[in-house]
Amino acid sequence: MASEQQDTMDVPTIGRSRHLLDEVLGQADIRINGDRPWDMRLHRAEALDEIVARHNLGLGESYMRGDWDVPALDQFFYRILNADLPRYIKPWRNAWRILRSYLVNLQSRRRAFEVGERHYDLGNDFYGAMLDSRLTYSCGYWREAQDLEEAQTAKLDLICRKLGLEPGMRLLDIGCGWGSLVSYAAQNYGVECVGVTVSREQSAYIAKHFTDLPVTVHLQDYRCLDQPFDRIASVGMFEHVGHRNHRTFMKVARRCLKPDGLLLLHTIGKNQRRSTTDPWIEKYIFPNGELPSAGQIGDAADDLLTCEDLHNFGSDYDKTLMAWHRNFEQHWERFADKYGQRFYRMWRYYLLSCAGAFRARHIQLWQWMFSDRLQGGIQRIS
Repeated sequence: MASEQQDTMDVPTIGRSRHLLDEVLGQADIRINGDRPWDMRLHRAEALDEIVARHNLGLGESYMRGDWDVPALDQFFYRILNADLPRYIKPWRNAWRILRSYLVNLQSRRRAFEVGERHYDLGNDFYGAMLDSRLTYSCGYWREAQDLEEAQTAKLDLICRKLGLEPGMRLLDIGCGWGSLVSYAAQNYGVECVGVTVSREQSAYIAKHFTDLPVTVHLQDYRCLDQPFDRIASVGMFEHVGHRNHRTFMKVARRCLKPDGLLLLHTIGKNQRRSTTDPWIEKYIFPNGELPSAGQIGDAADDLLTCEDLHNFGSDYDKTLMAWHRNFEQHWERFADKYGQRFYRMWRYYLLSCAGAFRARHIQLWQWMFSDRLQGGIQRIS
């Protein structure tokens, strides 16, 4: 099986003069050409200048080329973010990225299907090897779980219990993935389910595998929704909505909720309102993605929905991502010829950098509960 340790043995580190990054990384106790699991092994000296000049994008692209390695990338990124190293190097490009996000609607209807085509349509067999048996591509709930399968089942049941699902209800899942929630809710809570997705692979999977359940899937943008539902869930989709459309999303949810209906919004979130999407993640993993802040979500729901509960279990995403990474490494040989070494390094960088970010609490995982009541009153379940 391919591994970064093998790559590091095959490509020697190089001699060089001292660089600005020696000082910067030293703030996080990271050494260039050190021998600890979180230390950087440098294979091309010019990569250091590229990282300084292009920041996150240079860091990720130079890794994808094999210019440097770290045996434990998750520890490397945890240390970088826990020490708040990004404050040392703030390129002018961030100013343009912030301005662009306010001038251009990167999550317009015309762009809505791009993330499905580039990310979620990579192949159901690939995701099946990395995820749990239900293909649940969102944070698991590890409070009492011992493995990924238990954590994802616990998360699905937590959502169903928070929503108070009962037989005969209609549940809408906005961004339904491969149907883990709708199939689980239909099987275990006797509800009729409708899912919407922008991924053709996901839509085809649900249509094929859940013919014996009251589950319907639509390949469409969420803004087209206009049917009544007792309950609505959105799990891991709001990160694709964008701040220019947060209010629209809440209006759609409010439009589709029956009186006394409930909305559960499960989303990754950022700590600072005006921070930007990591440019490497946006370019290579989630095109047009944008994490919301708590304030932005609250603003979007203002005068439309009442927040009944807010539950943060962001530390559980660290465990989830590490479990996905173990599965990815274990099954990589099946996909090596199809996707190639560059993809392997890209995907490894994605999973482990995100694990480090959650471990450092640089980003969060929230479950918001909303009702259409001006004065709420539901029981908190966790």
